[in-house]
Amino acid sequence: MPRLGELEASIMAVLWSAPDPATVRDVLGALDRDPEPAYTTVMTVLDNLHRKGIVTRERVGRAWAYRPAQSREEFDADAMAAVLESSSDRNATLLRFIGKIEPEELARLRRILDTEDHR
Repeated sequence: MPRLGELEASIMAVLWSAPDPATVRDVLGALDRDPEPAYTTVMTVLDNLHRKGIVTRERVGRAWAYRPAQSREEFDADAMAAVLESSSDRNATLLRFIGKIEPEELARLRRILDTEDHR
């Protein structure tokens, strides 16, 4: 699972919040970045995200419209799983991660794990 760069993450945030597939122009208009990236930069990043399988695209007239290949939650869970899989000591990595979780989040995690259908 590739990690997202800063601009990739901003573009994905736009796509995850969009109700419909978004064109390059749509994404560019929704980005909140200063300075605003060039149209061709956003187009290249979206093409790269498509090549990596992070977004899908469909033709809308002469333009491509992009949508996330998976939800933000699925993407984040896959990224967390990839970190665990790459660890030489999964137990130590999990313990360090749990040590960084806020008490409220840890309590929520305990409640989730205590339920029957948490998968």
